[in-house]
Amino acid sequence: MTEQYVVDLQEVDERHVAFVGGKGAHLGGLSRIEGVRVPEGFCVTTHAFRRIIAEAPSVDDRLDQLSRLDPDDREAVRTLSAQIRRAVEAVAIPDDLAAAITGALARVGEQAAYAVRSSATAEDLPTASFAGQQDTYLNVVGSAAILRHVSRCWASLFTERAVTYRRRNGIDHRTVHMAVVVQQMVVPDASGVLFTADPVTGNRKAATVDAAYGLGEALVSGLVNPDVFTVRDGEVVAKAIAAKQRAVHALPEGGTREVAVEERRQEEPALTDPQVVRLVELGRRIEAHFGRPQDIEWCLVDDAFQVVQSRPITTLFPIPEAGDQENHVYVSVGHQQMMTDAMKPLGLSMWQLTAMAPMHAAGGRLFVDATRRLASPASRAALLEVMGRGDPLVRDALETILDRDDFVPPLPDAGPVGPQAGGVPAGGVPAGGAPAPIETDPAVVRELIERSRVSIAALERDIRSKTGPALFDFLLEAFEEHKRVLGDPLNMQAIMAGMEATWWLNDKLLEWLGEKNAADTLTLSAPDNITSEMGLALLDVADAIRPHAEVVAFLEGVEDEGFLDGLAKLAGGPEAREAIDAYLDRYGMRCVAEIDITRPRWRERPSALVPAILDNVRNFEPGAAGRRFEQGRRKAREKEQQVLSRLRDLPDGDRKADETKRMIDRVRTFIGYREYPKYGIVSRYFVYKQALMAEAERLVRTGVLPEKEDVFQLTFQEFHDVVRANRVDAELVRQRKDAFRSYEALTTPRVLTSDGEALMGAYRRDDVPDGALVGLPVSAGTVEGVARVILDMAEADLEAGDILVTTFTDPSWSPLFVGITGLVTEVGGLMTHGAVIAREYGLPAVVGVERATRLIRDGQRIRVHGTDGYVEFLT
Repeated sequence: MTEQYVVDLQEVDERHVAFVGGKGAHLGGLSRIEGVRVPEGFCVTTHAFRRIIAEAPSVDDRLDQLSRLDPDDREAVRTLSAQIRRAVEAVAIPDDLAAAITGALARVGEQAAYAVRSSATAEDLPTASFAGQQDTYLNVVGSAAILRHVSRCWASLFTERAVTYRRRNGIDHRTVHMAVVVQQMVVPDASGVLFTADPVTGNRKAATVDAAYGLGEALVSGLVNPDVFTVRDGEVVAKAIAAKQRAVHALPEGGTREVAVEERRQEEPALTDPQVVRLVELGRRIEAHFGRPQDIEWCLVDDAFQVVQSRPITTLFPIPEAGDQENHVYVSVGHQQMMTDAMKPLGLSMWQLTAMAPMHAAGGRLFVDATRRLASPASRAALLEVMGRGDPLVRDALETILDRDDFVPPLPDAGPVGPQAGGVPAGGVPAGGAPAPIETDPAVVRELIERSRVSIAALERDIRSKTGPALFDFLLEAFEEHKRVLGDPLNMQAIMAGMEATWWLNDKLLEWLGEKNAADTLTLSAPDNITSEMGLALLDVADAIRPHAEVVAFLEGVEDEGFLDGLAKLAGGPEAREAIDAYLDRYGMRCVAEIDITRPRWRERPSALVPAILDNVRNFEPGAAGRRFEQGRRKAREKEQQVLSRLRDLPDGDRKADETKRMIDRVRTFIGYREYPKYGIVSRYFVYKQALMAEAERLVRTGVLPEKEDVFQLTFQEFHDVVRANRVDAELVRQRKDAFRSYEALTTPRVLTSDGEALMGAYRRDDVPDGALVGLPVSAGTVEGVARVILDMAEADLEAGDILVTTFTDPSWSPLFVGITGLVTEVGGLMTHGAVIAREYGLPAVVGVERATRLIRDGQRIRVHGTDGYVEFLT
């Protein structure tokens, strides 16, 4: 097909995207499906487009300028893209190319009316639909008009919306080319869109049909509200018939116009129920052909359907593969690990290999199958109780599914059936059943920390001599030790002891004293909390840097990772470097989204810490770390004395006070250790990563890989295979990179069903002021301040008194907690890391606030009600 300028639709299919673009390839594929009618037509191929671009030399320079623009600079993008469009449209179509197009028109029917439609090579793809980004022209009559509109389609590759869409999806403008589809117009009685999966809920078993009279332009442009039908199992199960007062019709001389719909037809359905069911059956055949749910544009002509477009629905969250046809309910691991970003394949597979429960990957995220626990009444109650305490939205989503009696058929109680959802104890949900009681003894925590230290030291020692395939064999054994340490019964007992003591104190002190979240103050400055210590330790680093103005000025200009070497030349630089290096020796294995081994650690990218260090230098006085810790401990002690005194004044007060004292001692002994297992996990991960990246660097040196980070696109086993064979599938790596980009745009559901329904849960509360944002109260108190919406810790710029608003916080964010007065996150639960550290530092905090980073503006004044769980807007 080289240098062929025109090709009939029937000659191509979805394998020919590079030749005829996404729309043309899909239309060609559709035309080959039995029973699917596609309007006759042809494609002007990408070879023609490249020839036109070659004859517009100014385009090349402007594409260079375009690639350097900030995609948010709307005015510059608008100006430059308009210049490129004018340059493309100014190129006269060469005679031989024009002859090829007019010859195709003669074969199809020169006097017919046509739709002239853009078909870019980066549209209608599984990872990016580009819906509506380029231009389509309807009812074009005459060869001269068709040639003119072909030029306009070529130019529409550079509309402002298309340019911005490509930039935001990481697509290079030079890699995208434009074909043009020219099809005979159909004059439909009705038209619309069929989604073979519900585009809102994601349910793959429900299809949705939007229908209106006349051409689909009325629907696309918003001129009319369509009739909406929902079909499940071959039956219309819901419909909403709209008053359709206007329609768009084709004119005989070309073009279209709006017309009024006869009054008697306005509230009649555009399709009958049997037609809707027949259309969905057609859609299911198309879906089966393309292998994924489809967004299908259709026309009804004389009671027969014609399909004018089909593209993948790119907004659906993928479903974990179950290997059976049974119903499944999956719970998000990311919501418990406080990391809902997409993970690369190596990160996913490493977490699966080291987790305490089987995990399923989908959409770059991990899920645990909770179906069996939900099916058994006894285990269901326990699961819902734990989930409800951790994240009420997860519980609500699960209860929504359970309310549908037929989705999770009940099973007889048969005792424990394996780890609970979440699996990894560091994830905030215990593995297995309730652990045995444990003595309230600080020596238990010291013993567990020492066991972890010895195990990690042995790992560091033994891995040094391992390379090549032997390294991977060694790591598989190391993963078993990893799980043994995590699954140590004493470890589980210590984690649960602190959590259960917290719950007991909150429940009982609310019942006896009417105090909400009393444990928040009682746990201030608890000992052995590695994460809160990490935040305070960065204050000590600031103390070492603050006296040296030259060092502070140097750090303000840091742009790369070589800055530590540059410190040696400055007055006070060696002391500053020593303080930073000591911090990295202790905490350098941590980073944002640290459960993903592919993320750069602070030791690999120390510049990520610089904004927090500078904030500490600016906002604190020397010795702040010690004062803050002592202040928290004093407040906890005073709260304990006050609570016990009030309890003794109650009926049966001595017993209540004695029980409460035991629980306070218990929570202060164990709640800090709650953070340590995660520290152990990421410490091991950094050891694993350093060894694996040494192998990746060897593959680069031997020419197997172009970049060492390409191994992030491979699973652990695939990486092992590459090392054994010294050969990599470059196309697989490319596909994985494309898939990851698409996954990044998806929102992780808290709960996902095997039907594809994504559930986020809802708060069922009526005690919140109008206009306030509802969340989960996790750290008591009320604070007013300026909201700082921060999505990347490395870009934080905080002033004293700011309130941090972000999507999620894992332990790596704790250095910022020392400089803020409150916390709001979109993800989190009572025992997730952000909540624990907020309580440690006495910060009012509300988590699980849906869309907080979009609804709260940076710089806006807000009030955080950490006791009652909501956020008010003050400006």
